[in-house]
Amino acid sequence: MAKKTKSFDPKFLKAAVYGANDGIITSFAVVAGVAGAGLAPEIVIVLGIANLVADGASMGIGDYLGERSEQTLRKNNGEKVSMHRLWQTGLVTFIAFTIAGTMPLVPYIGEYLLHFTITLDQQFIASILATALSLFIVGSLRNIFTKCGIIRSGLEMLSIGIIAALIAFFIGAWAESWVKGI
Repeated sequence: MAKKTKSFDPKFLKAAVYGANDGIITSFAVVAGVAGAGLAPEIVIVLGIANLVADGASMGIGDYLGERSEQTLRKNNGEKVSMHRLWQTGLVTFIAFTIAGTMPLVPYIGEYLLHFTITLDQQFIASILATALSLFIVGSLRNIFTKCGIIRSGLEMLSIGIIAALIAFFIGAWAESWVKGI
């Protein structure tokens, strides 16, 4: 009888994709909102870093609590469950969120760390490109496990990101004009 190998736990894939997608989208939402409102690029860095840490931690902890709640419910329903690996999906969510979520901020952070000067419009365009590329790459990497096709998987995640980015940009522009009108 052949030895059965342990398969990849799909919960880790879900946590990684969810964390990376949300990290990229929410970081770019900060960028797009600030750009839409015409605010200073320093605000992107401050809000972006605060978002990465706070929202990433919140998502990781939320993932853990969700897993714990699900396992407790199953246990209470008489199912046999393992409660000892729950924190790992939360950690995967947090790590994926913070790493992938950094990408839309790179053009803004790079100006301060590497001392290169580009205009605000160039920073925004570079952030759009970094965001789009990151979404496509993360989406494409799902193909390793899902076998749904590299292009299809990448475009699927990119499409969702474009919708969210447009919403953030136009809400930022609207909020800026609304606040100025008060």
